[in-house]
Amino acid sequence: MIGISACLGGALCRYDGKHQAVPQLIELVRAGQAMMVCPEVLGGLPIPREPAEIVGGDGVDVWAQRAKVVTISGEDVTEEFTTGAKIAYQKLQEQGITQLILKEKSPSCGSQTIYDGNFSGIKKTGVGVACAYFRQQGMTVLSDVEWLAKQEEANGN
Repeated sequence: MIGISACLGGALCRYDGKHQAVPQLIELVRAGQAMMVCPEVLGGLPIPREPAEIVGGDGVDVWAQRAKVVTISGEDVTEEFTTGAKIAYQKLQEQGITQLILKEKSPSCGSQTIYDGNFSGIKKTGVGVACAYFRQQGMTVLSDVEWLAKQEEANGN
């Protein structure tokens, strides 16, 4: 079994109350081959919620207390993000899950790219808070973009 960002499995849990469903991942969930987690919701954030970005670095920097997660109105939600990552990890660990497919660009789940912390729509290289934590715990993380590319390659496309 693998873990996936809940929004990729069709859960309406994004900050805007929508999803980022990937049909192939929905099928894995239905077949009992994937477990969905949303670190932001597990950390106590509501749906919908204000957009949040990492200011001062990326998820690695958040764990090192060199950066924080703030909403567009300036509210510090770092604690919710770190708490949610820990709870998600516990749930994944209980199921023996060590591999994850996470939503790219998310301040929680981004594995290669996140937004720059200025709410400008500009992206930068970096990882989200939950992704950084999962990797620190030895989990393997792929972004949805990487996973879909591998699926296409495997299918000869």
